[in-house]
Amino acid sequence: PQLSLYIVDQRQALHFEQVFRASDRAGYLPEKELEHLGFGTVNGPDGKPFKTRDGGTLKLQAFIAQADEVATARMKEAELGSDVSEAEQKDIAHKVAVAAIKFSDLSNVRTTNYIFDLERFVSFEGKTGPYLLYAAVRVKSLARRAAAEGVKAGPISVELDAERALVLALDGFKDALRGAYEKRMPHILCEHAYALGQAFSGFYAAAPILVESDPVKKASRLALALATLKQLEIVLGLIGIDVPERM
Repeated sequence: PQLSLYIVDQRQALHFEQVFRASDRAGYLPEKELEHLGFGTVNGPDGKPFKTRDGGTLKLQAFIAQADEVATARMKEAELGSDVSEAEQKDIAHKVAVAAIKFSDLSNVRTTNYIFDLERFVSFEGKTGPYLLYAAVRVKSLARRAAAEGVKAGPISVELDAERALVLALDGFKDALRGAYEKRMPHILCEHAYALGQAFSGFYAAAPILVESDPVKKASRLALALATLKQLEIVLGLIGIDVPERM
């Protein structure tokens, strides 16, 4: 390989520095082809890191099951998924739970510590995975209604401040992708996704789409919404998050 990445606790930085140097001097792999990507600790409510060697941490399978339960409860509170089958409800809740777990971890600066708070992670408000899933699903619902009404996307024209803000947010994708790759910092992509979600929320409130009487404006705004969905799905896909069809 041209480059080997070791994703291990930041506290092991000195160890890997020494190992890489020894590898280089011993003629195994050159130091320039070895890189340690340190990450911060996941801490409990007491602020202390979870210790896997103590056996007190939750196993991943049990952790995901717990997240599924919280996601299911949150969806019921928000009256989401009530119009789909029980099997689909479970599938959606699982996707919400996984999105909450992955986004909560990757949205933090890789080298910093953070407090584990499942209730906050599974919220549909704020900088969370479920918030972004809801934004994407909202556009999917809009797209289905537009198709049913025969409304098609058209050339994008920007008039409102909210439209301009959304276009600028969309334009930030390439820089976010490049920054996340070059700096080995996935939180940059997460920040972009959240900024895009916020921009879309403002756009959705300020720029009516299907009820807009001007067909040119309607087509333009639909195109902006669909572009937002496409980019959200790409960004979330890059961090391992699937977007459900509905909620």
